[in-house]
Amino acid sequence: MRVLLQRVSEAAVDVGSERVGEIGRGLLLLVGAAPDDTGDDVRYLAEKITNLRIFADDDGKMNRSALDYGYELLVVSQFTLHANVRKGRRPSFIGAAGPEIAEPLVESLVAELRSTGLGVETGCFGAEMAVSLVNDGPVTIWLDTGDLRG
Repeated sequence: MRVLLQRVSEAAVDVGSERVGEIGRGLLLLVGAAPDDTGDDVRYLAEKITNLRIFADDDGKMNRSALDYGYELLVVSQFTLHANVRKGRRPSFIGAAGPEIAEPLVESLVAELRSTGLGVETGCFGAEMAVSLVNDGPVTIWLDTGDLRG
């Protein structure tokens, strides 16, 4: 699984004219699944994301996690994280899991994140979404279970 994690002071996701998810200070997680991803990837990412020390402590150093502060998370599925642009000019998405695999994995990640006690909002799987955010820092981190566990 791949996650593009952004530390935010606020973030929201709209589908059409409806706001479906919104958080204050915390993390925006753009999540993409691959066909061979499993529950092990989900559990690994949930633990990594909630405990990643990327928030400032009292001395201004990145030494605290979302879990330490009880910050919120906004999870948005995004199959385009698996885009392959090595050839040609149009991305190939052959490396992305189909919805029958990806949706349960994303839902499982949301459940794992919620089990930590943090507030978790979501977008709508498969919908055209407008995501807005105020990136804090900016801090943007790429997580890929293939790289992290490989």
